[in-house]
Amino acid sequence: MNNLTKFAVAAFAFSAFHTNANECELSIESNDMMQFSKKTMSVPSKCEEVKLTLIHTGKLPATAMGHNWVLTEKKNVKAVASDGMRAGVKNSYVKPGDERVFAFTQVIGGGESTSITFSTKGLSKNGEYNFFCSFPGHFAIMKGTFKIV
Repeated sequence: MNNLTKFAVAAFAFSAFHTNANECELSIESNDMMQFSKKTMSVPSKCEEVKLTLIHTGKLPATAMGHNWVLTEKKNVKAVASDGMRAGVKNSYVKPGDERVFAFTQVIGGGESTSITFSTKGLSKNGEYNFFCSFPGHFAIMKGTFKIV
């Protein structure tokens, strides 16, 4: 094998690895108009962990227009949001220890971002999952579908 061929093989292998790692990293934006930038998010089933970054592109503070990202089964969204409101801002509007919640970020305000890494253990290709913002009054509008593909 000549040097050019070795280089090409190495470059391809690195490229494939790099692409696979990025498949397990997601980013989503929120704004002052109570919107997420995506309605659907997905990761390959081979991802054991997912890194999610939430970016608030607005200008309003977290106390007025805070957003977070919460992942749960579709059937649990309303109940998780309701329990989250009772949990309050000190808990980022997520009930502490809520086993229905697979992952969540802290509440952030305009110009801020936050990242989390969560396990996909317990999530399946056949599952119906939603992400939403649990800030009071936001979950009915700020939501989307999360898929394992």
